[in-house]
Amino acid sequence: MVQATQITRDGLAFNVTESGPVDGEPVLLLHGFPQHADSWDALVPLLNDAGYRTLAMTQRGYSPGARPKSRRAYRISELVADAVAVIDHYGGKVHVVGHDWGSAVAWGLGANNPEKLYSLTAVSVPHPGAFLRAMVTSVQGLKSWYMYFFQLPFLPEFVLRRLMVTGLVRSGQTDERARRDAAAFTGTDALTGAVNWYRAMPFLDPRHAGDPVRTPTLFIWSDNDTFVHPTGVQGCAKYVDAPYQLETLHGVSHWIPDEAPAETAALLLPHFASFGPVSR
Repeated sequence: MVQATQITRDGLAFNVTESGPVDGEPVLLLHGFPQHADSWDALVPLLNDAGYRTLAMTQRGYSPGARPKSRRAYRISELVADAVAVIDHYGGKVHVVGHDWGSAVAWGLGANNPEKLYSLTAVSVPHPGAFLRAMVTSVQGLKSWYMYFFQLPFLPEFVLRRLMVTGLVRSGQTDERARRDAAAFTGTDALTGAVNWYRAMPFLDPRHAGDPVRTPTLFIWSDNDTFVHPTGVQGCAKYVDAPYQLETLHGVSHWIPDEAPAETAALLLPHFASFGPVSR
């Protein structure tokens, strides 16, 4: 059964799509940029069939009822607090799985709210500490050129409205899925809400970027990812003070949940089983 729910925090309303057995262990799914909760659609049935209840959250800036105007409102601490509000709505703990920017939120949960999680899975993007270190020790800074461009006012939205599909296809997304992702940005402030995740990056406190994760962690990366250099991936383990597993999908692009749902589920299910409320 699929159910749409709205969960509020500080006057903002977040859309959550629930699916799977009502009594199944909950799995919170956090999408990245420039996607929405439907980016998990290929993976969700595989988790539901295995007995898990999926909670696909449409995050701040993407949910129509959660688009504050200030870029400071998109600090990582606020994004993590949004996810905590969703977890608390359902009560108990969850397995969290984040892709792209959703991984950054998942890492934040693992570092600051480990009591809310059974397990953590980051897909594509390494721990913020490892990523920032890679920015100055490898070509990651060049690969992330768009992060600097997104600091500009107005122009990023103008370009994205015209070239998002082309850019996504060049990075490995199919034309059909790229058009799905672009079409989801409805309303004049939709793209601004998404880009504001990047505009809030200057407010990141470097003293906490390297905070260790204290949750059992699975990191899934793909070697055909045009956005993430291996340096950050290889440096990730030092930021996890808990059981840690790195898995690399070969020949897969950045868009892992869309492109390799079966392979992703095959990694997630034993991870969930090992660290759920009753280890199997």
